Parts: sequence; C-alpha cells; structure tokens
Amino acid sequence: MIAVQRPPADVPEDAPEHCPGTESELAGKADACAGCANQEICASSTPKGPDPALPFIRQRMSTVKRKILVLSGKGGVGKSTFTAQLAWAFASDENAQTGIMDVDICGPSIPTIFGISEEKVHTSSTGWSPVYVQDNLGVMSVAFMLPSSKNAVMWRGPKKNGLISQFLKDVDWGDLDWLIVDTPPGTSDEHLSIVQYLKESGIDGAVLITTPQEVALQDVRREIDFCRKVGIPILGLVENMSGFVCPSCKNESQIFIPSTGGAKRLAQETGIELLGAVPLDPRIGKSADYGFNFLQEFPDSPATKAYLDIIERIQTILEQ
Repeated sequence: MIAVQRPPADVPEDAPEHCPGTESELAGKADACAGCANQEICASSTPKGPDPALPFIRQRMSTVKRKILVLSGKGGVGKSTFTAQLAWAFASDENAQTGIMDVDICGPSIPTIFGISEEKVHTSSTGWSPVYVQDNLGVMSVAFMLPSSKNAVMWRGPKKNGLISQFLKDVDWGDLDWLIVDTPPGTSDEHLSIVQYLKESGIDGAVLITTPQEVALQDVRREIDFCRKVGIPILGLVENMSGFVCPSCKNESQIFIPSTGGAKRLAQETGIELLGAVPLDPRIGKSADYGFNFLQEFPDSPATKAYLDIIERIQTILEQ
C-alpha cells in the first residue's frame, strides 16, 4: 500500500504549497512562506489570525481592473522612468484611469519624474486623495508626506509595511483601469508586503527592468526567482540603455556592453519574453528631471517607439 504524505494538521486552509505548518520551527521562515498573508504572524510564534487590513484592501482593490508591478534587481537601471512612461501611455487614453503607487519608501522618485514633488497629500471623508498629474493619472508616494525632499526616510520593516498597507486601504483610488506599483530595487520588505496584501486581490503581472551588462542581469535572475517563489506572473523583461545612436554621426555605441548576451540571452535561458530594448536618449533623463511627458514631447525618438511597442505588447499579453 502506498503511503500518502499529508500536510501537517496545523496548516491553514489558505496556506501556500509546502507550508511547514504554524507549529514548525520554520513557520514564517521557509521559502514557501514568502508572500503568505500569515507569514509575519507565524514567524512571531504568536498566531493571532490574518492581518485585519486585508478585508479593507480587498474592498479598495475591487475597483481596480489591472495591477502591474515594475521590478528591478539593481538600482539605477531606469525602473521608475519606465514606470512613468507606462503610466503616460496608459493615461493617453482619456477613457482609462491610471494610478501609480510608489512603494520605494527610502528613495521615492516618481513625484520628481512627474513634476509634482512639491505637492502634499489631502484627506477627505473617503480617505487619502492621490496627487493628480492630470484628470486620469493619480500618484501616491511617501515623498508627499515629507517636510522636505532632503529628508531621509529611515524606517525599519514594520513601519514600511504599515505605510504600504495604508496606501492600499486608505487611499481613495476610485475606479482604476491600471494600478502600476513602482518598487525599490531588490527583493525586500516592500516586495513581500505588496505580495502579502494583494494576494487575494491578485497581481496581474510583473515587468522586470534591466540594463545589458552582467552586473545588472545577476540581480534580475534573483528577481525572477522571487517572482516564481511567490507566484507573481512575469509579463517579460525590458532592457533599458540598450545602445546609443549619436545624433550627429548616427553611429551606434554600446555604453553598457552586453558581455554575456544581455537581456536577450537571459530571456532565452529563463523562458521569459523579452518585451523590448530601449536605446539611450539623453532627453529621457531631461524629461524625468523636469517632469514632462517624454513620449509626447519627443514622438520621433527611437526610444519613444521602443517604449510604445513594449507597452502595446504588455496590453496584448494582459488581454489574452
């Protein structure tokens, strides 16, 4: 007779596969625990039930059609800039409502990229109001709550976790077609919090941003492993800073040498789609510094075409 291996009796009904059980020494600490709504409770060894914020988050998120995470393993690869272009493109449809949630708590750059860094959060009877770039594009960021852009945010995990919870349950997002979550580099507290809080509401997918050189690709491999462990669908890879065409001589230079084959090779190795490659254009940085829409201001740029092709592909994948 073949013995059937049964899960421990103390495994909650909503637990992920391979849950070690709430009484195990590995409770809340095993790989399978990553992204579970009960992870912190199990790890504390004082189970108190699911996070009370979850029902309120589920209610807020019920009016959001699509939720996309923008991730990068390493900082400085253009993740927030890509988030901004994605949002500008979605918001170009006047009938679509778009929101950006900036959970890069220690390095919030989204307000600067959109030219709204001096704005503050307002409250109403329905909760916190996002800061609106235009009628159909709202942003929420910790930067709106700081006395000055020079103030450092020095928070431990629980406080970051609490703010992300508030962004999800207390912000009056309204009816959104798209909610784009801009995350910090790596796989840390902010990422686990987002996965935990949106587990029931669902994350439609993640876009992973990299640059061509191996030092960036190494960290993207870790990001891929994170997504697979916590069950986030990966929409694809985007390679930023992929070559530079001189506006004078028209010669192309590889500023960041793809010594190991770049994102194309990584996509082949991992079976993940390469959504596209965005060439360097100094005007992208200028648009981020001054807070204007790069896609609208420079429609003839090769980078604009690359961005729009990538965004169109993301929409196609999500509509399948």
